[in-house]
Amino acid sequence: MAHRIFGMSVAKVYPAWAAKVERKGRSRAELDAVICWLTGHDQASLEAVLAEGVDLQHFFTEAPALNPAREQVTGVVCGVRIEAIDDPLMKEIRILDKLVDELAKGRPLAKVLRER
Repeated sequence: MAHRIFGMSVAKVYPAWAAKVERKGRSRAELDAVICWLTGHDQASLEAVLAEGVDLQHFFTEAPALNPAREQVTGVVCGVRIEAIDDPLMKEIRILDKLVDELAKGRPLAKVLRER
């Protein structure tokens, strides 16, 4: 059975991500940079996804180019260790959650994006 979050639109979740990072003094531009880094979207295609109401399942399965460096994202998010998640789609969603958490906690953008 598919998890209900898979059918949730990115446009519905995006404001929560934005509010989380903005409360901690980060910008939407930084949030967009994180999302684009992970999915391969550019700013225009990300805005199109938000406007079209694309669900999270299609957002990840139709992403232009999932970043191979996303495998470096580890740790616990929502009480679950990312490395232990078997469902590939849920793992991608939790990786994005973890990146948003790191951004909100003040981690430098270059480190969030796993740049050396």
